Amino acid sequence: MLYQNILFDQEAGVATITFNRPDKLNALSHEMLSEFKDAVARVRQDPEVRVLLLTGAGRSFIAGADIKVFLDFDPLAARAFAASAHETGFALEALEIPVIACVNGFALGGGLEMAMACDFIYAADTARLGQPEINLGIIPGFGGTQRLARLVGKGAAKEMVLTGRLVNAAEAKALGLVAQVFPTDTFMAECLKVARSLAAKGRVSLRAAKQAIDRGFDLDLKNACLLEVDAFALCFASPDAHEGARAFLEKRQPNFL
Repeated sequence: MLYQNILFDQEAGVATITFNRPDKLNALSHEMLSEFKDAVARVRQDPEVRVLLLTGAGRSFIAGADIKVFLDFDPLAARAFAASAHETGFALEALEIPVIACVNGFALGGGLEMAMACDFIYAADTARLGQPEINLGIIPGFGGTQRLARLVGKGAAKEMVLTGRLVNAAEAKALGLVAQVFPTDTFMAECLKVARSLAAKGRVSLRAAKQAIDRGFDLDLKNACLLEVDAFALCFASPDAHEGARAFLEKRQPNFL
């Protein structure tokens, strides 16, 4: 697919998808969503990609859905648009590699929902995040009522969704919505530093850690820990486990597969 609304870059195991409608604050249109879905599939099929970053061109990550499309929506069209966005969110979550949302500006509505489908969120210190759909007479439709509550708790999620207020990067970090906040002028450099560090780690152990957390999250503690035991054991099917131990004992950097 030839991309018109996103940019796709790949270097040294790190792929970057940049939402690229800066004149529209990267608002999600049908076309952008389709291209984004295609790019996620491309990453899934490429064994050379070890980490995925999402970011936005200009002053915004994604400033929500393209509101003008709502004027033509009936309930069936709205359902189809939301279902397509959910498919993309689940595809992001299903990637076996680490996925980082690099929120460089506004992450509103569908933008925050796409960010929350990533493994974690980094934010520039000038970022603003929120679910302001209530001010349009609608509710979040791309996972916001569900993922936000799981990240920040039910009460905080209700307060944000029902009031539609935006939070700054510092408050988002305090809520547990954002993992780290970096200065705007060094933001992408900091994100890339983390991505390159992750790309140098063992693919098997990264996948096992991510899957153990995701699959164990809704289990009771005993069964979740049993899942962890199996995932830990399976790490030793890869030579990375022994390479990591040898490198530690020999005081050198490991050379993972």
